[in-house]
Amino acid sequence: MNQPQSTGLDKKTSAILAYALGWLTGIIFLFVGKNDPDVKFHASQSIVFFGAVAVVNVVLSILGSLLGALGIIFSLAGLALGVFAVVIWIMAMVRANSTGGVRAELPIVGRFTAPYADRLANSVK
Repeated sequence: MNQPQSTGLDKKTSAILAYALGWLTGIIFLFVGKNDPDVKFHASQSIVFFGAVAVVNVVLSILGSLLGALGIIFSLAGLALGVFAVVIWIMAMVRANSTGGVRAELPIVGRFTAPYADRLANSVK
């Protein structure tokens, strides 16, 4: 059975909520879910993925506004990135739910965040 975290939430709920508002809830659960490396993994994965999406979207938006008519391409790329991010967001929450909060890696991002989440979880104990 899932153990309650320092927030009073079980692992599954904490893992799902780490994705709820993208990198913002990722930061919150990175520091609040102190006792569980799996919750820290989901939180760090949320920060890295959605933080990168936010930065790339801002860059595409700036380029789109500076380049006039050619900027439409960058604006459409930003729109496609937003749709992709929503699909990944839903997939991440569904996978966190179906695994019971146990690690479910996102493509590419999960491999990079796992060692850091483990180190962070071990340093807090």
